[in-house]
Amino acid sequence: MARMEIHEWFEPLDWVVLFGYLALTTWVGHMMRGSQASISDFFAGGRSLPWLAVSGSIVATEISGVTFIGVPGGVMAANGDFTYMIWGLGSVLGRVIVGVVFTKVFYEEDIYSPYDYMGRRIKPQLKTLATVFFTVGSILAQSVRVLVAAIPLMIVTPFSFEVCILLIGLFAIGWTLMGGMRTVIWTDVMQFFLFAVGGIITLIWAGVHLGAAWLEGAEVAGKTHWLRFDMGMSDAFKYTFWVAVFAVPFLNVGSFGVDQLNAQRMFCCKDAKDARKAIIWSSLGQAVTLLMLMVGAALFVWYSKNPPEGVVAEAMEWNAVDGVPGEPDRVFPIWIVKELPPGLSGLILGGVFAAAISSLDSILAALSQTTVSVLHSPGEINDAQQQRKLLSRSRMWVIIWGVFLTGFTLLMRWVQENTGVAILPLAFGMTTYTMGPLLGMFLCSLLGRGSFPGLVAGSAVSFIAVLFIRSDIWVLLHTLEFIRMPYDWLASLPMYYTEGEGDAISLKTTVGFFWAWPVTTLVTFAFGYFWPREKQARNQA
Repeated sequence: MARMEIHEWFEPLDWVVLFGYLALTTWVGHMMRGSQASISDFFAGGRSLPWLAVSGSIVATEISGVTFIGVPGGVMAANGDFTYMIWGLGSVLGRVIVGVVFTKVFYEEDIYSPYDYMGRRIKPQLKTLATVFFTVGSILAQSVRVLVAAIPLMIVTPFSFEVCILLIGLFAIGWTLMGGMRTVIWTDVMQFFLFAVGGIITLIWAGVHLGAAWLEGAEVAGKTHWLRFDMGMSDAFKYTFWVAVFAVPFLNVGSFGVDQLNAQRMFCCKDAKDARKAIIWSSLGQAVTLLMLMVGAALFVWYSKNPPEGVVAEAMEWNAVDGVPGEPDRVFPIWIVKELPPGLSGLILGGVFAAAISSLDSILAALSQTTVSVLHSPGEINDAQQQRKLLSRSRMWVIIWGVFLTGFTLLMRWVQENTGVAILPLAFGMTTYTMGPLLGMFLCSLLGRGSFPGLVAGSAVSFIAVLFIRSDIWVLLHTLEFIRMPYDWLASLPMYYTEGEGDAISLKTTVGFFWAWPVTTLVTFAFGYFWPREKQARNQA
């Protein structure tokens, strides 16, 4: 009932603007698609895209619909503040490392992904192993990003969740087929500008209605606090200076330098110099993160002065005693349709829709490229006719992956609603298992020394290590009816403890998941680098 009443604020003009924006984005993607005669055109934009566009695309991929909605929600939540911003330090450091060290090797050979580079430097089988790690982590992580973005859209529009997902899937497949990475990047650029404009509009609108001193209210409540030097190791201390400096750079070096989702964009530049500028200058995207944190502070002050009532309070699961929402990710979308005038709300929510589409089309391009690379070895094909055949196969894989990911997102929603399994932490957490090993593999490749068996062993040890500092897999096994694994033996380990009793018992961790990024990187690298090399390789050396 709450959803049906809330979406009545979404007026006909909003529909016109929303679909008009999606149509405009599609037209721009079509006009900028360029020639599509080879897989270099399709997967790397013919290596001719301007670095500014690539940089904007990197920012838009990072500031996804989840971030656009979730960052303000995080400030609104209980104990929420600006401490998320501290991770920007590690993010900038990670980008500089990728720009200075990684980009030049991307252009030394005719490759399309970091996994091609690994296979050539160490062993062809390493390319397949790295692709598998990337595929597993990406399917779960990107599907859940689409799911999280679709839920608030379902609440503030008349669309059901299934319709939201199907629309996102259809547009994502269409945009990717239209022009490959050129279309993906130019549509991303549009999302970047709309995110910035949407955040600025929100701040101006809130400032006009709250008065010039609204930020002081957020400061008094502690919402603008951002710098922490706590030395705690658990998840409660994840947004601290020490984590930002010693853990987050490993995440960002991996995300931007080894994860094909982001790395593929740098392959679209004309040379290593442009790729370096694209990734380093994308650090300015942290300004958008700060903008959305400010939006969260404005929403906090807004609802402090005007507490939500009726269906709005129900949809947000508002706690009137503490003055916080139980569903903070719903606060900003509901505020958009309720408080902004018709047209503006349609434009900003159109941007959220397009961002969800962008998350999906980006991973479609990356998954299709890595699949084609493993199955068809495109680097060995130079004949024009064979290139056209390979391009057709690439398009086929876009459709296959698009249908699969759309269906997988719907399946995750069904599991979330019908089993009580915590799907979101499990899916988001998968990159914790895969990012470190991928970065360790790449570092061995960069140094030109690494044993494939050693890297396999290091990846296995890393997976087990993460398994015992995260709780999501164990929570899943405990939740499933046909397993119901008890927590007793886990609670006896130093990494875990339990709270509550009976059906209300929960498993907690003593070690923060973020330390997995440096630890698994170093473990995988050490196994690969110091593992005794094969006799033939030693003789050749």
